[in-house]
Amino acid sequence: MSGIGKGIDFENVRWPEIWEATNDTLFMMAASLVFTILFGLIIGVILFLTSRRQLLQQPIVYGVLSLIVNILRSVPFIILMIMIMPVTKLITGTTLGVEGSIPPLVVAATPFFARLVETSLREVDRGVIEAAQAMGASKWDIVRRVLLRESRPGLLAAVTITAVTLVSYTAMSGVIGGGGLGDLALRYGYQRFQTDVMIVTVGLLIVLVQVLQTVGDILVRRFSRK
Repeated sequence: MSGIGKGIDFENVRWPEIWEATNDTLFMMAASLVFTILFGLIIGVILFLTSRRQLLQQPIVYGVLSLIVNILRSVPFIILMIMIMPVTKLITGTTLGVEGSIPPLVVAATPFFARLVETSLREVDRGVIEAAQAMGASKWDIVRRVLLRESRPGLLAAVTITAVTLVSYTAMSGVIGGGGLGDLALRYGYQRFQTDVMIVTVGLLIVLVQVLQTVGDILVRRFSRK
């Protein structure tokens, strides 16, 4: 039980392995964030457009899609990873490592991001939408040039929150061999009682979250009109 009772000397920390795990975490977060934004934006826009008093009001479509989103959001990430292992295996050829972690990360984060997108779009002044309709803008133009443009600060904040959430999900994926800093913390920090490895991995995750939040806040302020 090195590192306990005689101080933390970081003798167990293998920096090349830490660097590789950090790169794995960054790749998992970035790759899953790209797909999450793509799918979540589409689902969020559909949720908004088909909701009550909106451009494509469809109560049945909204109800079914909203139910699916709520169900996926309710399943704990660890359980979700296990549940969709067959799908993950089909898509990536493996359920382990970085590749095996990306599909469940996307499935877990997409409904979360979709709800944030829907909320951001609801904050757009309805008068702006009505003005665009009065000028003869098509529904696609309203979505692209009005809704998405006017809701940019909210959407950027949603991306930031989702990115931070994905960092925590990547750490949890280590429980089933997902790779990255979470896997390193589990195998060495927890199972082998190497406190120094645990401290380094947790510290790097904290730094990563702080960087993401800071960058996100800067972008939100830049695109905000307030």
